[in-house]
Amino acid sequence: MKAFTFERAESAADAARAVAARPGAKFIAGGTNLLDLMKLEVEKPVHLVDINRLPLAVTEETEEGGLRIGALVRNSDLAADPRVRKRYGVLSRALLAGASGQLRNKATTGGNLLQRTRCYYFYDLSKPCNKREPGSGCAALGGFNRMHAILGASQACIAVHPSDMAVAMRALDARVETVMPDGRAETIPIAHLHRLPGNTPEVETVLKPGQMITAVTLPPPPRGVQIYRKVRDRASYAFALVSVAAVVDVEGGKVRSARMAFGGLAPKPWRSTRAEEALIGEAPGEAVFAKAGEEVVSGAHGHGDNDFKVALVQRTLSAALSTATQPA
Repeated sequence: MKAFTFERAESAADAARAVAARPGAKFIAGGTNLLDLMKLEVEKPVHLVDINRLPLAVTEETEEGGLRIGALVRNSDLAADPRVRKRYGVLSRALLAGASGQLRNKATTGGNLLQRTRCYYFYDLSKPCNKREPGSGCAALGGFNRMHAILGASQACIAVHPSDMAVAMRALDARVETVMPDGRAETIPIAHLHRLPGNTPEVETVLKPGQMITAVTLPPPPRGVQIYRKVRDRASYAFALVSVAAVVDVEGGKVRSARMAFGGLAPKPWRSTRAEEALIGEAPGEAVFAKAGEEVVSGAHGHGDNDFKVALVQRTLSAALSTATQPA
């Protein structure tokens, strides 16, 4: 691990200014991802700004009937919050599907959104990785790419975003609150937070230098049944091959509304409005679910080892929709 300096922030704006003032500085909260990357020298921050003492660990009601989740709320606390379990079941289930109990006790809401890919080649300093070292190449393209993206990738990077929580929040249309180094507040729809790789895979979000996440706001809970279904290589402590966050409302025997977000498929939580539209006004059934699945993978491209994801996501979506639309 490379040497670094350290300070504790007294306010969110102070933290943002401190990181903006030092190229190579990073925020640290739970540290469940950053510290591992520092040990491997994938991340080499020159300065760490500890934000754990800031008053950002509270979940509170909003005037609109939603929830405002502080950036330092731990994943385990958020998953167990009675309001989340009752009104945003898809989020609670997604959180509990991620990592282990010990990691969830440390991991934070803000950090979870910003965790970096678990691509094998990103972690291996002996292999080229454009995300880690721009311009060096992407070893995954011609290597073992079973975990990698089939949607939204580029020739520069085919890594996927690893967060379960972010997939559920994408289905819920969450908004991410931030503070700028000059103290201004800025809110970003979660749909716009993460960037696709294009030619600059090292730039993973739209956040500017020093811009810090302070909270995530959920709108009032959507109508319908909420499902989170995750397919992985083992029952726990594994990242998704494919995951589906679905919120489906059926009325009068037909789908009134549908929201579907996907993990394990792309460099960001993936949402398919065309798949959602394929369900609206239709009676739930295998043929309709299959049509929605076809819309999800429209434009999908496997890279050899991950070709199976095209069929897997369609089957996973069909199973999730079947569960969500079963009569009570």
